[in-house]
Amino acid sequence: MMAHSTISVQPGLVVTTNNARLNQWNSGVCDCCEDMGICCCGFWCPYCLMCRTSEEFGECLCLPLLEMCFGGILPPVTLAVRSSMRERFHIKGSIQDDCCVVTFCTVCVWCQMARELKARRHSLVVINPAVNPVHQHPQAFNQPLQPINPAYQ
Repeated sequence: MMAHSTISVQPGLVVTTNNARLNQWNSGVCDCCEDMGICCCGFWCPYCLMCRTSEEFGECLCLPLLEMCFGGILPPVTLAVRSSMRERFHIKGSIQDDCCVVTFCTVCVWCQMARELKARRHSLVVINPAVNPVHQHPQAFNQPLQPINPAYQ
């Protein structure tokens, strides 16, 4: 007979604190000098910035490298990542705006997206970050360890 154990972890609550600019980009496409580290990375090694930003956004690290093979007048990967980021973060704009910007300012767009991810990462507050795994015996599998607080529902 094999003993089973269950690990129960209560997730933390994440709250954003940057409500003033909720539906806008945190910086403009041409605001590269707001973060000189990102600006220099985009200027000296744009594919390093693209790959790192793509990975931080949750996409494949090598996704931007496909643009070297399939890119043309319109960089498809940059367009896809920018429009996806705009949709995920509920940023105002349209696919037409994205097309114009990525066609003429590809590296600046990647710098803007990197600054956006950095700003959103710094504007999060994690409540109850401690993770305490609790081992349970199989007979207590469906029983809560503590009373459920109705404020969390």
